[in-house]
Amino acid sequence: MRSHTAEPSLPPPGATPHARPHLSIATPASTPVSGSGSGPDSTVASASAPRAPAPERAAAAAPTTATAVTAVTAVTAGAQALNRLAAYINAHSHALLRMTVGIVFFGFGVLKLFPSASPAEQLAVDAATKMTLGMVPETVLLLSLAALETAIGIGLIVGRRLLRPALVAFFLHMGGVFSTLLLLPDAMWQPHSPAPTMEGQYVVKNVVLVAVCLVVAAHEWGRGTVRHR
Repeated sequence: MRSHTAEPSLPPPGATPHARPHLSIATPASTPVSGSGSGPDSTVASASAPRAPAPERAAAAAPTTATAVTAVTAVTAGAQALNRLAAYINAHSHALLRMTVGIVFFGFGVLKLFPSASPAEQLAVDAATKMTLGMVPETVLLLSLAALETAIGIGLIVGRRLLRPALVAFFLHMGGVFSTLLLLPDAMWQPHSPAPTMEGQYVVKNVVLVAVCLVVAAHEWGRGTVRHR
């Protein structure tokens, strides 16, 4: 059998071959990447969240910043003032303690100079009468207590050379004051209760004054010990 093979036709000699047609492949338009700053989507996104111009944003943030700075400055100034006050009180704490107790003693001593002016007048006279076995008149006892408390107050307020005698007199006087809890039990304690009466509370509260003067005395005698070394 004969096979029929199709052979390509060749151009005749001398003829110019035709140029092959150029095939161009159309490339699709580049799609904008999401998240880029161009394209219609970004236009819509930017339109949905308008932003104020930079000067306007700065002007809006300025009051907040100024308020925060003012608050921080005020807190700092307050802390510095408290620190200065604490340092001053710490440096003069013993003088402050002795002077306050001295003012209290001076005030109550002066009240006893006037009849019926002190609420503890009769209580002090009754206790002093028992301690002296009734051998001293009440008027003398009252004036003596007034003079003693006034002198103690002046010594504590002035300090210096008067401080040590005033402290000794103070502790002796407090011994007499607390003895009223035993000398006058009917006036100091409630009848069916271990609780003190109003007069008893008036005496018991003196433990605060005793504690204060103990601190003052320890500082005074400790300073004298250091001075003599």
